[in-house]
Amino acid sequence: MAFAAMADRRPIPGAVATLGVSERVAFLRRTYAHLGIALLAFAAVTAGMMRFMPETSLKFSAWALKGSFNWLLVLGLFMVVGWIAERMARSDTSRGVQYLGLGLAVTAQGVLLQPLLWVAIVRFGASGANDIILNAALITMTIFVGLTATVFVTKKDFSFLRGILTVLTFGALGIILASMLFGFALGAVFCGAMIALMAGYILFQTSAVMKDFPPTHHVAAALMLFSTVATLFWYVLQLLMSLRGD
Repeated sequence: MAFAAMADRRPIPGAVATLGVSERVAFLRRTYAHLGIALLAFAAVTAGMMRFMPETSLKFSAWALKGSFNWLLVLGLFMVVGWIAERMARSDTSRGVQYLGLGLAVTAQGVLLQPLLWVAIVRFGASGANDIILNAALITMTIFVGLTATVFVTKKDFSFLRGILTVLTFGALGIILASMLFGFALGAVFCGAMIALMAGYILFQTSAVMKDFPPTHHVAAALMLFSTVATLFWYVLQLLMSLRGD
């Protein structure tokens, strides 16, 4: 659900597109190293809550799914936290604040995923849910790695996608809000469309990381990519659950 926070991505002021090759390579290595750590932390936070805080996780999930208003409130708070985390990650004054922003975003994503995981467990059992989650993670990483490699190999500039992605993002938000207000299910087709939207973000953001980010903002770049990968995983998981059925 982080796509709302990605609707207005702009190059960070001060970025230099003509950095020396070695400096740019070092920046990319730091960015993707931090992304890898963030994804591992995301898995640890998500699984840790299910393993060590099951009652808290279940109570939160039950409350969040109790009604449309509750879920809308959860999403609203998540978006606010995501915006704050992004601002912190772009801090020019403190590296610690940048890392705090990344940690805040990872934690928020882990919390947001709890209700969906409990739904999977209830519908398919612990073993079935684990299989679906692992398959969703594999598909998510395959999509991300494939699209990232495409940008790196072709070196194509995907900045032209900005306007298209912004329009589609707000359209998706409108559909989600309407589903909550009028009580209709979004279904597998919508999940597939959101996966395609996240794929577009991966192309756009990877291109931005290669060309627009200054060398001191690898934490912000990692957070941007992490938010997209986490949202992609969310919809891949929902799609697999929808296709499998009860």
